[in-house]
Amino acid sequence: MAGIHIDEFYVDAAQIIVSLYNVFPRPVTIFVEDICGPDEPDEYGVHSHRHLACFATLLWLAEEGYIRYNETIRNEAIDQVVLTGRCFTALLFPSPESAVAEQDELPPSIKAEHATVIYHLSQALKSRSSVEVQAAFTPLLHRMAQG
Repeated sequence: MAGIHIDEFYVDAAQIIVSLYNVFPRPVTIFVEDICGPDEPDEYGVHSHRHLACFATLLWLAEEGYIRYNETIRNEAIDQVVLTGRCFTALLFPSPESAVAEQDELPPSIKAEHATVIYHLSQALKSRSSVEVQAAFTPLLHRMAQG
């Protein structure tokens, strides 16, 4: 059983990827609060573990080649963020979940869209189930690891 921090990682990473896909190829600023909610630093200016974990997810996505960015804004945001071409392409591949029977009455273009990794990731986020988000994110991890 994965820890709650792993569940949060998958949800944060999925939200980041989906939000960047929705504005691709335009670079944007991503604020940590927009992903994991508002956070008040303590009396020493240190953010909560949750906030810092979300910020670390942003940095990890960049280090692993999912996104690129120009600079960090303290530990509150990253500026000029965009999906890498490799990640964008991986999101358009068929998801293993697309083997599930599709409705025959759907037009081919809709069927093709519903088969993609990005579609399954978006649907998993809408479900608000961390188990579904992890299952939908895993094919992206595999595709990106293959190079």
